[in-house]
Amino acid sequence: MDTDQRVIRRNGLLSRLTTALVIVSAGLLIYGVWRENAPPGLADHWPWKLRLLDIQSASTALVGSLGASLARAQYARAVRPALGHFGRVTDGLAPEGRLAWTCHVVNGSQDVAVVESLTYRMWLRGPTPPAGAREWVNHAETLRALGAYGLSHRADFSLPSVGRGKPLLAQSPAPVGWFTEAALAVITEMHVRLRVTDRVGDTHERVMNLLRDVERIPERADPPLF
Repeated sequence: MDTDQRVIRRNGLLSRLTTALVIVSAGLLIYGVWRENAPPGLADHWPWKLRLLDIQSASTALVGSLGASLARAQYARAVRPALGHFGRVTDGLAPEGRLAWTCHVVNGSQDVAVVESLTYRMWLRGPTPPAGAREWVNHAETLRALGAYGLSHRADFSLPSVGRGKPLLAQSPAPVGWFTEAALAVITEMHVRLRVTDRVGDTHERVMNLLRDVERIPERADPPLF
């Protein structure tokens, strides 16, 4: 199951502040227009006698705050990461010359993103899958669950530890795991949930199925992609 990339959290300072400025500026302009056109005598009573900004100043504030909000949105779109993944059969990774299905994630944008978290969810063959096997778990819990099925890390499969703060460079594939035929006989699906933070502080998330279009009994290595 692959999902579309989505924004799960925006930078509070850069996003909510500009939105608040637009709302306040619009409120000041509405107040100024109403006060200038209020019935005679009404503007002399509280709170309408309070003069905040004239119409021209309020209009300037609204235009400026709208410009800042639009500029922030445009810049956020320009530096937004484009998360994707691909898999291929490779040799030289698994011991004893075995072939392995190797998975990479890639940031297809033109700017770097920083990993916030990488969690796993998997479906395993067998009548009694380990508790929590179909929930989002961290790296260590995933290794324990697969070890309970007799799979050895760095022998039957490998899941590199991707910690918080790791840069995900633009246009540079990053390996997230490889699986031999022995591991693929046990694992039916392996999902990863990748969360990254971009340059403006927005957090993006995408769920990816590492075993999509997998070749479970690999016969030969695929040619290099790059």
